[in-house]
Amino acid sequence: MSERMRELIESPRVAPSILSADFARLGSQVEEVMEAGARVIHVDVMDGHFVPPITIGPLVAGSIADQVHAAGGVLDVHLMIEVPERQIEAFAAAGADSITFHEEATPHAHRTLGAIRELGCLAGVAINPGTPVEAVAELGGLADVVLCMTVNPGWGGQAFIEGSPDKVSRLAALAGEARIEVDGGIDASTAGLTAAAGASLFVAGSAVFGAEDPAAAYTEIADAAGAA
Repeated sequence: MSERMRELIESPRVAPSILSADFARLGSQVEEVMEAGARVIHVDVMDGHFVPPITIGPLVAGSIADQVHAAGGVLDVHLMIEVPERQIEAFAAAGADSITFHEEATPHAHRTLGAIRELGCLAGVAINPGTPVEAVAELGGLADVVLCMTVNPGWGGQAFIEGSPDKVSRLAALAGEARIEVDGGIDASTAGLTAAAGASLFVAGSAVFGAEDPAAAYTEIADAAGAA
């Protein structure tokens, strides 16, 4: 399914993050946003070490993979975990179409990007707000996605860091053909700012699933970002 992912992200996309979903209704909430047009479903994985919270693992990703794929969508997995190279095979087996890990979480970023690709997934590398964009300068040729955190990773619902559009712009200049993804505080007011700076993938969690009408919230953010 990585080719489907590659095809989808040729156009700007909003990726609703299930981190903010109601897990008692996960399947129905995923269905709701996909009926509204979402095709990239974001899966935030946290281990209690790289970031304080613990969230979900391959079992949850696998529980929605068939549903997402049957509806023409893809799973975009974001590993906020230490030693991510130990877990990529499990997420690929669970149905991930892309796997992104943090540059700060492993000394083997180059090797890990290659390993993800060998598993048949698109490969992404993420950087935290305090990490300079130059950290990924040597990885652009192997990364399909470069994710710029626009909040400090760990919790949904945080406020967007005001200087993020400038960082996105500088990152875009270094990323080559990789797509720039933004994650944190993305809503209808910030999606356009990051799109203008060069982002084309917009992760939105609480702004979608925390809304009274997630489908309408998704549509509003997609319109603001100029996304499909």
